[in-house]
Amino acid sequence: MTTVSLTDVASYLPGEPVPAEFYTEYPGAEDKLRNHPMFKVPSSRHHVAPDETNADMVERAVQPLIERHGREEIRGVDVLLVHSQLPDLPFVGAGTEVARRLGLNPEWLVDVANAGCASFVYMLKLARQILTTTDAKTALICNAQSAAGQCFTQSEVRGLAQAAIPGDGCGVGYVTTSAGTPVLDVETRHIGEYAGDMTVAVDDGRKYWEPGKSQLRIGFTDSSLAKVLARGNRLVPEVVTDLCRRIGVATTDIDVLITNQPNRTFLRNWREALQLPAERHLNTFEQYGNLFGAAIPITLDRAIRSRQVEDGDLVVLGGFAHAGDFAGAVAVRWQGGGDA
Repeated sequence: MTTVSLTDVASYLPGEPVPAEFYTEYPGAEDKLRNHPMFKVPSSRHHVAPDETNADMVERAVQPLIERHGREEIRGVDVLLVHSQLPDLPFVGAGTEVARRLGLNPEWLVDVANAGCASFVYMLKLARQILTTTDAKTALICNAQSAAGQCFTQSEVRGLAQAAIPGDGCGVGYVTTSAGTPVLDVETRHIGEYAGDMTVAVDDGRKYWEPGKSQLRIGFTDSSLAKVLARGNRLVPEVVTDLCRRIGVATTDIDVLITNQPNRTFLRNWREALQLPAERHLNTFEQYGNLFGAAIPITLDRAIRSRQVEDGDLVVLGGFAHAGDFAGAVAVRWQGGGDA
C-alpha cells in the first residue's frame, strides 16, 4: 500500500491578540454561565479583520509552505480540501477561490462541510484515501475559522458567556505520497443519532437567512450543555484508544497528543482518561481560544516550530465535532517534515 505522509503544516493568525476584557467588561456581560466549565474564558484570542475572508487566511497560511517547498511544488498539488467553519458566501465554498489565489489546478477539489472541529482529521483521511487509490501524489488540506470576529462580536452576542471562547485562525497541511512522516492509521466515526443537536438561535424565530433584527448565536441551553459535555468527555478518549489499539500501542505511548480545544475541562478530562501528562497533551487554548477546526493544525504547527515535537515522536491528532456527530483521530510518526 502506498505510504502517505503529513509532510508539513503551517498556520496564520489574524490581527493582534484580543484580551478577555473585550468580552468580560462589555456592558451587560452575563454571569449566569460564566463559571460553567464550557465557558471559562481564555486570556486572549485573535479576530479576523472586518474585510478578511477564509480565502485570505488560507492564502496567508500557505505562504510558509511555499517558502519551504517552492511555489511550483505547492501549485502542482493534485488534491485541495478546504473546511471553512463560517462560509463567506451562501452556496459557495472557499475552495475554488483558494485555488485561484494560489494558482492551483487540482484534479480533486472538495469543500468539506462536515466534521467541524475534527475536520483536519477527516480531511487527512480523505486525502490519504485519494492518494492511495488514484494517480494523485500531493494534497493541500486547509482549515479556516472566522466566526469569532464576526458572529461572536455582534452587539447582542458579545455579552453572552459563549462569545469569549472562540478565536479565529487558519491551519494548513501538505500531504504527499512519501515515507517521510507517515500517517500510520486513521479512526473516524459519524454518529447520526446526535445529528441536529448543534443548533443556532435567533430571538424572533426567523430562519437564519431571513431578514430580521435579532442576532445569530449558538443555541446553548443547560440541558444541551450537559449532553455535549458528557459526549465529548467520552468520544475523544474512545476514538483515540481505538486508534492506538489498531496500531498496536497503548495510549500512554503517545508522545504528543493534539486535540480540538473547546475548553479547559475537556482538555483535562481527555488527557486524564488517556493517562497522559499535561506536557504531552499540547494546546493553545489560553492564547488563541477555541479555534474550532483550525485548532489541530495551528497547535501542531506551533508545537513543531517550538520543537515540542521531535523526530520519531508518535503524534496523535483527535477530536469531536459539533454536539458529537463526528469523532476522529489520526496517528503520525513525525520525522521533522516541518523543517524541510
